[in-house]
Amino acid sequence: MPPSETDFTIRHINPADLQVFRELRLEALKNHPSAFGSDYEETLLQPQSYWEKRLTFQVDEQALFFSELHGQPIGMAGIVRNNSKKNHHSATIISVYVKPEWRGRRIAEMLIHACLGWAAEHDVVIVKLAVVTDNLSAIHTYERCGFKIYGTEPKALRINGIYYNEHLMAVEIPHLSK
Repeated sequence: MPPSETDFTIRHINPADLQVFRELRLEALKNHPSAFGSDYEETLLQPQSYWEKRLTFQVDEQALFFSELHGQPIGMAGIVRNNSKKNHHSATIISVYVKPEWRGRRIAEMLIHACLGWAAEHDVVIVKLAVVTDNLSAIHTYERCGFKIYGTEPKALRINGIYYNEHLMAVEIPHLSK
């Protein structure tokens, strides 16, 4: 019997998850280069300290989540709060990835909702993200989570001489944005 939605768990990524996080992140960058601003080859060469820093942060400034099935990570997403005085009310969704064999089960939505829950708990008023314009499944996922396109950045990424535009999307956290 295939797993149901209740079989998946969402949890915070912590420093003890360093190797698993590194593997999942590198898999995402290698297999889907246009979905991320980071480059696989550059990231692969990063020292251990780079990865440790990615998992060491102030809990009120950032959160990273795993989606797991029976303790095995199958997806991840993060949220980073903007840190200047003038934009501390906003945050950005980062590093959304679900292993291909687990897509279509709304796991990314569960991860995004965990990020939005974190935002609400930390008095964030608006959450933003960028997504390549031809990644229709991701765009639909974000729309189901309440995000709306507010602009398009032309030639946001350049990979192997090919330019990719990105939609800029945002969602307001309802109880805080009044």
